[in-house]
Amino acid sequence: MRKALNRLIDELHRLKEQGYEGVEVSDRAFAQLKEAVEHQLAQAGPSKAPIPAPSATAVYRERPAQTHPVRSTFAQPEPRPVPAREASAAGHRAPPATQSSNLPAPPVFEIPAGSKTEQLTWLKDRVLSCPVCTSHLRPGKQLVFGEGSPDAAIFFCGEAPGADEETQGIPFVGEAGKLLTRIIQAMGLSRETIYIGNIMKWRPETGSDYGNRPPSLEEMAFCMPYLEAQLEIIRPQVIVGLGATALNGLLGYDPERRITSVRGQWFQHGSIPVMATFHPSYVNRNGTNRIKRMIWEDMLAVMERVGLPISPKQQAYFT
Repeated sequence: MRKALNRLIDELHRLKEQGYEGVEVSDRAFAQLKEAVEHQLAQAGPSKAPIPAPSATAVYRERPAQTHPVRSTFAQPEPRPVPAREASAAGHRAPPATQSSNLPAPPVFEIPAGSKTEQLTWLKDRVLSCPVCTSHLRPGKQLVFGEGSPDAAIFFCGEAPGADEETQGIPFVGEAGKLLTRIIQAMGLSRETIYIGNIMKWRPETGSDYGNRPPSLEEMAFCMPYLEAQLEIIRPQVIVGLGATALNGLLGYDPERRITSVRGQWFQHGSIPVMATFHPSYVNRNGTNRIKRMIWEDMLAVMERVGLPISPKQQAYFT
């Protein structure tokens, strides 16, 4: 029962992030939902907590200025706070940890001294051998660490691997990944010259080989130290936040944030500027020239920010 309710909550969060203002529910369905919730609360009793409400807070703290070593942590909502870096203005509310995964506290570790390549190799080995991460893999599937240049000026950040990604162990290789690759190439770059990663290193479980769901707060909290370490090593000039869920991980959860409202705006993750833009899958679903132009304008702003040349042809795309 609780698992079904949690999946329903996940789906409602996903629809909300995509800009839906409401869903139609029949009187019969509403009555059944009300009965299920009341039954769940009755089962919880006075000694068990009811389904959590979105009232906890996520707090990020600025990472230390020194490069070696760096302690990478992430803030968990009460009652298990773990310090992390300041990613946005205080006051963002954290969503409920809707998945009953009972994850342990996020990892805390120090990056050893060495070159960027050596540090990323060490970090990748640590992630791929992480017992918590590997315990969430389905048979024959892989964790997805990230790939690209250790000296990348631009870090493209998504939310989590999908079915294609967990099969190949490479980020953004499905249909959304093909579009992202074309966008990168249109910028005059290649996947080898930028860096691509996700907040989550495993594909969030859906109970099926098909479909994806946004990671829960608890899942993002556990994986964020690994992303923070990647950012600490690479030190990109700009992060491109691909979609609302990625922004929730980078900036802190804001229930009022809509990607359709904030795309094209600059934010901060610590000292790194973050460009908010659509996830490529959104562009694939809504592939009008207007939408394509909007995400391209975001990329033009990124190119300008990092000092890339912009040709008249590039300036005129999708106009």
